[in-house]
Amino acid sequence: MSFQFDSPAPLLPEILALHGKWRADRVAAICDDEQQNWREFTQSINRAAHALLSHGVQPGDKVVVLMSNGLPMLHALFGIMAAGAVSVPINVSVADDALVGMLQDSGASAVIVSDDYRERMEHAIGQSRHSLRCKLCTTGSSDWLDWAATLAEQPGGPPQVSIQADAELNIIYSSGTTGTPKGIVHTHRGRRDWAYDLSIALRYHSGARTLLSIGLYSNISWVAMLCTLLAGGTVIVARRFDARSFLNTVASHRVTHTAMVPVMFQRVIEQMMQQPDCADVSSMQAMMSCGSPLHETLKRQIFERFPCGIIELYGLTEGIITTLDPEDAEGRWASVGKPLLGTDIQIVDNDNQSVSTGQAGEIVSRGRITMPAYHGRPDATADAAWTDQQGRAWLRSGDIGFIDEQGFLYIVDRKKDMILSGGQNIYPQDIEAVLVDHPGVREVAVIGVKSERWGETPLALIVKADGYDCSAADIIEWCNPRLGKQQRIAAVEFTAELPRNPNGKILKNQLRKEYQHVCINDV
Repeated sequence: MSFQFDSPAPLLPEILALHGKWRADRVAAICDDEQQNWREFTQSINRAAHALLSHGVQPGDKVVVLMSNGLPMLHALFGIMAAGAVSVPINVSVADDALVGMLQDSGASAVIVSDDYRERMEHAIGQSRHSLRCKLCTTGSSDWLDWAATLAEQPGGPPQVSIQADAELNIIYSSGTTGTPKGIVHTHRGRRDWAYDLSIALRYHSGARTLLSIGLYSNISWVAMLCTLLAGGTVIVARRFDARSFLNTVASHRVTHTAMVPVMFQRVIEQMMQQPDCADVSSMQAMMSCGSPLHETLKRQIFERFPCGIIELYGLTEGIITTLDPEDAEGRWASVGKPLLGTDIQIVDNDNQSVSTGQAGEIVSRGRITMPAYHGRPDATADAAWTDQQGRAWLRSGDIGFIDEQGFLYIVDRKKDMILSGGQNIYPQDIEAVLVDHPGVREVAVIGVKSERWGETPLALIVKADGYDCSAADIIEWCNPRLGKQQRIAAVEFTAELPRNPNGKILKNQLRKEYQHVCINDV
């Protein structure tokens, strides 16, 4: 009789449980003055799982999470995972009607909320007329279970739940910057493999001390959170982002890793410029920026002030990821690097044909990190696919880019943000990259507005730098000679702020709607 050893391929709940066994006394999670070692952290996760199962939540059920950052939210997300249920973390800044829509679309069986969001969720439940098995809140009431009290009643051992690798782990809703948010499904196998591959690309290890400054509902936070916990490191959860607090936390906790969006790094650099000796950042080993383009000027400033430099990540929650290593940044500051380990990308034109090196087109990708589907949206899933000559389905990005001769990817712009002026394609990102170098420009977004002569023409919407006075004419006079003839901006509007989603991405669809009646008589 032949003998074969068992060779398990553990999923994330089992990996974390093993950390609780073998890394028991190492710190796993910190928030403010509260911290838990790995033994305590995994016991809290298990209690959360038991709590959900004891109140009727079954493996495969969807659980909506609308919570403020903190250890209770960590316990909720990973407790749902350990129970074999599916977490649906909701962006706390979504409009009420969007919250209703996501609650309905997810088909949730339960909700977990922070006390500060209980009234909003009550309203959403009433509007959706949604039936739930249980409602849990960080502060209980007559018809809400008390989250902390419920957990305290449960055992700390692992739940007896069988989880299949292809079972759903979570649903992350897209930002909705270009349309109705879609639920992006991730499986247990997919999230585990995604975390493995990203841990290598982003240089995580068991000694990582990672500062999470974005809401834990965000996939950017999931990158940093899962990579750190997979490696057995420590996550430090910030209640909210503030540049001064970020720098103080880095110094006091000897933070090694973080993941943020460009506007957050911009605020940190501004703080460091105001107070050159404000903080010690020598502990930082790897930082990741994603969510929107990291312009060259800001990228250079980060390299000047952080010895570790920065890793720029281009990606979609759906499963396209490239990274630019710090060592490769010099000489290719505008690049977003090369595909993640095990991932492939191509550039295709409007006729769905692969293009030559250096030619722009839509970025498509395939690899083991690609989502299986959009939740309940077979139409959207089909629309997101590009099929190659071998019959293999690749994921469309909706982004325009090109690959240079060394294999580095450059993003040109969002396909939907492109301006068609006089029959020429104009990419706002090219214009924005010039405008951000003007000393009077703190933030900028370029959109297309109606033009009597060209059909569409570029309009620059600018937030002025503090203490800098300049006119629209000054900006145009400085900018246009630095642009190609077709790229030149026709007008400038100053604004106090640009609309952004919580991940820092500028909401250009909102700006286009606001300026849809503008028509410029440009010469």
